[in-house]
Order: sequence, then C-alpha cells, then structure tokens
Amino acid sequence: MTTTLDVRKPAPLWFLPATFLFALLSLSLALFLGVADVAPSDIIAVLTGHGSAEARSIIMEIRLPRILTGILAGVHFAVAGLLLQTITRNPLADPSIMGVSQGATLSVTIFLVFTVYIEDPGSNTLAAIPVEWLPAVGMLGGLVAGGIIYLLAFRRDLGPLRITLCGIAVGAVLHALAIGLIAGWGSARIEVLLEWLSGSLYARSWEHAVFLLPFTIAGLAVLPLIRRSLELLRFEAPVARSFGLSYRRQFSIVLLLSCGLASSAVGAVGPVVFVGLVVPHLARFLAGRHFALVLPLTVALGAIVVTLSDLVGRLAGQADEIPIGVVTAICGVPVLVAFLRKTP
Repeated sequence: MTTTLDVRKPAPLWFLPATFLFALLSLSLALFLGVADVAPSDIIAVLTGHGSAEARSIIMEIRLPRILTGILAGVHFAVAGLLLQTITRNPLADPSIMGVSQGATLSVTIFLVFTVYIEDPGSNTLAAIPVEWLPAVGMLGGLVAGGIIYLLAFRRDLGPLRITLCGIAVGAVLHALAIGLIAGWGSARIEVLLEWLSGSLYARSWEHAVFLLPFTIAGLAVLPLIRRSLELLRFEAPVARSFGLSYRRQFSIVLLLSCGLASSAVGAVGPVVFVGLVVPHLARFLAGRHFALVLPLTVALGAIVVTLSDLVGRLAGQADEIPIGVVTAICGVPVLVAFLRKTP
C-alpha cells in the first residue's frame, strides 16, 4: 500500500517559503481577529509593551497562549501522522488509528470521572491532583497505549499491517472503556469531558504551551537525524535492510517519536481529528518528488490548519465557539476525498 500521491511533476521550490509566510499570516489573523473587539493599534501597542490593561489581558492572557498552544499541537499531530503513514505504509494512518488518541482519552476520562488523590506533603491527608495535570495524564495514557501496541505487534512480526491492526483493535477497546465510564459515572463532569473529547483550545493558557514546547523542540531536533531512515522505511523491510538500515531499531525509534508527539498534543488539546491524516497528504502533494521538503511542509501546514480551524470556530460560534475538532473534521473530509480522487 502506498503512502504517496501520484505526482508527476516536482513542486516548485518556492512552495516552502510561501507556506511559512502563509503560516505567519495565519498567526497574524488569529491574533487580530476574535470575538472581543480589539483595535489593531491596541494589539500592536500590547505587542510592543504598551496598551491598555484590558487589551493586554485579552491578547497576552487569552489569544496569544491559545494560538501558540494550537500551533504546537498542530505541528505534533501533523508530524506524528506523517511518521505513522511512512513506517506503516498506510495512507490512512494517524494517531487515532494507532490507538494513541484513545489511550489518552481513557486516561483523561478516568482522571476527570474519578477524583484522583495523592499524599499531601504538608499533612497526613490526601490532596486532589489539580486539573493542571491533565496534559501529563493524557500524554501518559497515549504512551501506554502506544507501548501496548508495540509489544503486541513486535512479539512475532514487525509487519506494518500487524501494527495497524493492533492499533485499531486496542484503540477500539480503549474507546469503548472510555465511553462506558462516561455513560456510567461521568454525569458530574460531562461538560468538561465532552469539551475535551471534541478537541478544543478553549481556555488554553501559557501552561499548556510551556508543556508542549520541550516535546516540540526535541521532536523537531530529531527529525533531521532520522530523515534518511524515513526515506528507507517507506520500502519493505528487505529493501531497507539492503541499504544497510537497522530496520527494527529505526522503526522503533520513529514509532516512539510519533507516539510521544501525538500523545503530548492529545493531552494538551484533546483528540483533534484529521490533522494527522490530511496534512501529510497535502505536504506530499506540494512537495512533489522533493521528499526532503515533505517534513518542513508538514510542520508549517500543521500549524496553519490548526490555527485557521480555531479561528473559524471562534468567529463562527462567537461566544459559544465551535471546538476545533469539529471544524477539522468538517473541513478535512472533503479535502481527503479530493486527494483520494487523485490517487490511482
């Protein structure tokens, strides 16, 4: 099964700088547009260290951390989808099909439905774990799910089909458990759970951006080091080994990297669908035969898609904003269908 579109002509090299410029434009639009009416001059004043207290509160405490969290999450989802599609040679692979999103969903559901307690260092009593731990809890669940899939798939074989089938099976079980918990015990936290499950940037703060940033830096730093491995992992194992690739080790490294990126993003913003599925296809379409451009294009397009989707959800819903996961699902389906029509 191929993971690339049948592109006959190489893409012009100017696509890469143009895409990054469009990413900056998207960030600017998200910063200057919103439900609250803030004059552009006030926004510029805030960015230069001045401006009114009200404008500073809206820009520095609401919009900017929300935008940056969305950008980082978009990069995580997009790159994780590209890595998974490459190593499984499955054009429909993304974090949800590998069970990572479902693992994070189950862990967050358990965390929110049942009050989790830890020992209070200052006393002999137990203290409730603060909700600020939610991103870490989601990431832990995603990594555990990825580890389960890894162990199940690698006990006998390294085949991409086995990986995909294990991911679908484990993901289905974890999703069913999460839904069962919500139906049975989740009535008290149902609004928070539904908001998180739909994928949302609502009330995301600097803490969420700071949580994601180290994983983003580490992930992007590793990508240039594994570029050659990614090029070879697109082929069958015997072919990759004939070029001197340590197939099992490199496969494991890429799988671990994709699970880490996806689970951290799901923990911060919830399971935003279609970003990891559609963005890599769009990047390959623009890159043409220049495989070296696929990774940077995926990074830029992931940021663009999430930023614009969140902006659409904010402006369309006004006070009752539309979750970003709903927007990406509605917009992602026709884009995916258009790409599939070009696939032989």
